[in-house]
Amino acid sequence: MNNTFLIITSVASHEHPVLRQFSVQSAEHDIPFIMIGDTKSPKDFNLPGCDFYSIERQQKLDFELVKSLPVKHYARKNIGYLIAVSKNAGVIIETDDDNYPYPEFWNKREKALQAYQIRRQNWVNVYKYFTEKDIWPRGFSLNDIRNEPPALTVESLVEAPIQQGLADRNPDVDAIYRLVLPLPLTFDKHKPVALGADSICPFNSQNTTWFKEAFPLLYLPSFCSFRMTDIWRSFVAQRICWENEWNVLFHHATVWQERNDHNLTGDFEDEIQGYLYNHVIIENLKRLKLKSGVENIPENLLICYEQFIRMSLIDKMEIKLIEAWLNDLSNIK
Repeated sequence: MNNTFLIITSVASHEHPVLRQFSVQSAEHDIPFIMIGDTKSPKDFNLPGCDFYSIERQQKLDFELVKSLPVKHYARKNIGYLIAVSKNAGVIIETDDDNYPYPEFWNKREKALQAYQIRRQNWVNVYKYFTEKDIWPRGFSLNDIRNEPPALTVESLVEAPIQQGLADRNPDVDAIYRLVLPLPLTFDKHKPVALGADSICPFNSQNTTWFKEAFPLLYLPSFCSFRMTDIWRSFVAQRICWENEWNVLFHHATVWQERNDHNLTGDFEDEIQGYLYNHVIIENLKRLKLKSGVENIPENLLICYEQFIRMSLIDKMEIKLIEAWLNDLSNIK
């Protein structure tokens, strides 16, 4: 399947039902399944069909990033991306250990799809195309959640090297939503929606497909909260996509989530910077002078994260990790 790899990070045991399902079904579909553990991972983890990397095994890898990447953080997933790239991945699918795949999840991923394209519309609440219920994705600008998304007109063949699938039952919404509005929710089977230049919607790491040219944009920042790492990555990725006339595509749910236990007030606290600054982040990223071309993605990545550092949202130690990430990708080639 185009050298497709599946990446999950988890500290669950090999008895976990989601991990067991992914291990069986990834083998059935000839998709290597790489799982990245952390310090809390069980020492006896052993799941056929799952290529598990304990902390000890990670430390033996010949990646510069391994030497300085913090433990006990979701961004350990970066190591899984590097492993897949080193094994000549052409497509990387990522998800989490609380998402059960529908059969459609295993369909061959295509970069070019028929979709409605939206350009130059600023914040676009893509979830509203897939349901009539009042909902917005985690990371969406609170200033804009009441804005109606633009009307969709004509479908066309759209190339999108980053594709976000939705999740049914417990979709990826913020703590404010979970504290005041009802779930579960099942999305409609709407046609895909692709966001082009100057249109923004946060996407997560729960059901996301990345094609090879976008691999450098997989990088998850470490020196920010767990609730912001994939959201702020999505802002950086979309800003750089604009320079290359790439689309980010959103499609109907191919997983359903049985959410792991969360402390909602803790989630709320970890999301406060997003509530306050996500709108401002996008305005600042828009002003950056970036360069088009795949060869300029590394420089653009650094420029974008330097903006977060100037805003005191991410610690300056992040730059060392990004440079290590880029060096590792360069050395793999």
